[in-house]
Amino acid sequence: MRRFAAALLVTFLVFEVAPLQAQLGSPNSSGVAIGHVQLTVRDPEQHRKLWGLLGAVVTHSGSLELLQFPGIYIILTRGETTEGSEGSTVNHFGFAVKNVDDVHAKLAAAGLPTVQELTNPKRWVTMFPDKIKIEFTEDPTLGVPITGHHLHLSTTAANMETLRSWYVKTFGGIAETRRGFSSAVFNGGEVNIIQANTVQAPTKGRALDHIGFEVQGLEAFCRKLQAAGVVFETPYQEMPQYGLKVAFITDPDGTRIELTEGLAALKH
Repeated sequence: MRRFAAALLVTFLVFEVAPLQAQLGSPNSSGVAIGHVQLTVRDPEQHRKLWGLLGAVVTHSGSLELLQFPGIYIILTRGETTEGSEGSTVNHFGFAVKNVDDVHAKLAAAGLPTVQELTNPKRWVTMFPDKIKIEFTEDPTLGVPITGHHLHLSTTAANMETLRSWYVKTFGGIAETRRGFSSAVFNGGEVNIIQANTVQAPTKGRALDHIGFEVQGLEAFCRKLQAAGVVFETPYQEMPQYGLKVAFITDPDGTRIELTEGLAALKH
């Protein structure tokens, strides 16, 4: 019994390293960093337990609950969805992990199926409940066990460069190629564009409802986007109950995007 308790304590301490250092990537020259993903799920508690296996820490911004990882927040909303992430414009999102086999073993033991295994670099994709695809890429040089890594957007071949250029222009991402993918790179994260054979569905109403960017000086940033012709689903507004300033836009393919100001200031 003492050995078992000691093993549990070691596991707890290992995973506590990451959340204590949890923060979003530093803002780029446009004041933007990747911020969060919002998932609509049937059983939020089931998701909390699964993400907890990987070291997520429950934190709050006002009355809003978030799951905190280095580099990204996950927000869970209870609800019924039309479909999972695959087949939508955000096929999946991904984490970099220090040891991918350890993560794989934990989630396999929890009953989650592996849908794809890849090499160079070593990585694999699993399916969370509500058909949400998550990719884990191994990086033995990480100083923490896990950190947010990428958002994987899916579009037709003819639209790949147009979509990347939009993220570069709108959010100040740097156009690069990462692991063979056209990418818009941010400090501590990246948006990767992958090819789809057909036009993908918008994210709104699906299990992965939207992605989020944290923006310094959001009100002025929104004015700049409006002047450039960007149409807002929800204009800039302050939400004191959440301790945030927010706005919603949609990318040219139908990915719903929440712009926030306030997540970067959260402390665990």
